[in-house]
Amino acid sequence: MSTYEEKLSILSEMISFARADTAIKDSEYSFLLGVSEQLGVHREDFDSLFESQVEKIMPKTQADRILQFHRLVLLMNVDKDRHPEEIRRLHDIGLGMGLRPSAIEQVLTIMHRYPDKIVPPDVLINIFKAHYN
Repeated sequence: MSTYEEKLSILSEMISFARADTAIKDSEYSFLLGVSEQLGVHREDFDSLFESQVEKIMPKTQADRILQFHRLVLLMNVDKDRHPEEIRRLHDIGLGMGLRPSAIEQVLTIMHRYPDKIVPPDVLINIFKAHYN
């Protein structure tokens, strides 16, 4: 399980990503709040992340990195308004986490096949498994 600081780092990265297309929309804020609640982050701490960033902590395991990438894909699509800047940043974040470029590209390509571009977790996991075997 992640430390509290790691959870804040996860949320901070997501908030920064949500700002890629200027303002954070209500749907994005609601999604971020839901992730915050799932992670067990206090509301005050969550809200403070909109004012100041915390130290970036890389997710330790490959599974945690894939999970964070999936969260970011979901966040990108929650407002149904994708910008080229978001896709570029998502790609760069995935590379920065050490994810395989071919797996990142495949996820970004197949997401268009699903309603609301929401890639099911099992599909995403199978993509990364295939690229790491």
